Amino acid sequence: MNKKIKHTEVFQSFNIIVFGGDGDLAFRKIYPALFHRDQDQQLLCPYNIIAITRKNPTEFDFHAQLIHFINDSKERETSSLSIDNFSNKVKLIQIEDTKIENYSELVEYLNSFTNYQNIYYFSTPSSAFGPIAKSLKKVGLIHVTSKVVLEKPLGYSLSSSNEINKEITQAFDEHQIYRIDHYLGKETVQNLMVLRFANNLFERAWDSEHIDNIQITVAETLGVEKRAAYYDNSGALLDMVQNHLLQLLCLVAMEPPHELGADEVRNEKLKVLRALRPFTRETVQKDTVKGQYTRGTIQGEEVQSYLEDIEKFGSKTETFVAIKTYIDNWRWKDVPFYLRTGKRMFKKYSEIVINFKEVRHNIFPSKEKLNNNKLIIRLQPEERIELVQMTKIPGPGGYRYKPIALKLDYIDSFKERFPEAYERLIIDVIRGNQTLFMSQDELQEAWNWIESITSNWNSTTQSNILYESGTWGPGGDVLDEGSSWITKSWREE
Repeated sequence: MNKKIKHTEVFQSFNIIVFGGDGDLAFRKIYPALFHRDQDQQLLCPYNIIAITRKNPTEFDFHAQLIHFINDSKERETSSLSIDNFSNKVKLIQIEDTKIENYSELVEYLNSFTNYQNIYYFSTPSSAFGPIAKSLKKVGLIHVTSKVVLEKPLGYSLSSSNEINKEITQAFDEHQIYRIDHYLGKETVQNLMVLRFANNLFERAWDSEHIDNIQITVAETLGVEKRAAYYDNSGALLDMVQNHLLQLLCLVAMEPPHELGADEVRNEKLKVLRALRPFTRETVQKDTVKGQYTRGTIQGEEVQSYLEDIEKFGSKTETFVAIKTYIDNWRWKDVPFYLRTGKRMFKKYSEIVINFKEVRHNIFPSKEKLNNNKLIIRLQPEERIELVQMTKIPGPGGYRYKPIALKLDYIDSFKERFPEAYERLIIDVIRGNQTLFMSQDELQEAWNWIESITSNWNSTTQSNILYESGTWGPGGDVLDEGSSWITKSWREE
């Protein structure tokens, strides 16, 4: 039985208002996150959940769906009564569009609570962020203690992102805005700070003198599923690299902040983004590859091509991207960072691999290759950390050795239940802690770098390389010799 963690922190009473409250994200992530925090007795203050819907679902249908997703998300014994009690906390309010008169019920309901902070969660397309914020301001529902949570994507380009930010900041101040990236809520991602800055072994070796290269990989077996319309307008680069992978890169590469405050951490991440080497027409062709999945087999099941999945046979959208990039500062001089992500891959996993340099001199008589040390930070499906080191094989016969991994498996080492990423991040919003949320400056710099890729892709008419579903993406047989870095570095091969 998992132990329940005792929480003593008391939050200000709050209302969390979820726009897109009957959407997939709300049911799969937001409501279960609040439920589990409630069950762990972390929400000891009075609170309400308001689901804003455009349609008008019946309370019976809504609560039936809510209970279904909570049951799917739970990893422990939970009584039906506690689930029912939680589901009854969720109030439905229909707002079809952003006309002011449609907000009257919400205004009346929220104004009936005094000294509550209102947290507006925009789980909608980003095109609706500005109009919703404008309407909330017009009806007087934005106060000093109000906060807004923004789901990605925050635009499809630098200009569209800036336009969304302009609309949002006309209603909310920057300190009230929480741009959420669920990857930053993962336990192993948060542990990066402790791993790097609380361990002398790594803190001293975290630079170009000791590290050969760093790889960040997010591989998915799924296709586009129900996200075809969105995905075909973004592709792998905007869907994954612009936010998730770049945020992971920042945490790996940043300098130590002088303290763990939100401003201090975000400023160090911003410096990394500003130091990322932009791409040119020449380097984008040499150091980036994009691909699109075709038919294939995954876990014994035949799957369709991307074009068949979206039923749009002229699409040039990439479902795989691999990037070799550099950070132009003293710490990371000439260290390549490999960023890779793709759909319909051979296996689902996300990880960061720190590949250390070879030892300077091999003293052993056999002169067999000494494998580089690796620090492997696995984010999913199972969260763990491995340090791969050379170890002598037991027995007589001289020095024979092989790489062995020292493993910290979170499930084995810590018996309590691990909160999901959304649980941690929503609690940080309630607390008012912005450390794990992107600032507008970070977002702008990320877009600047991404557009050095997209603009040069367009100007060079760089095309997709087709790859079979159920593989590791574009293989050596279809890549130029200079692009061998794409395939040789996959740890799972």
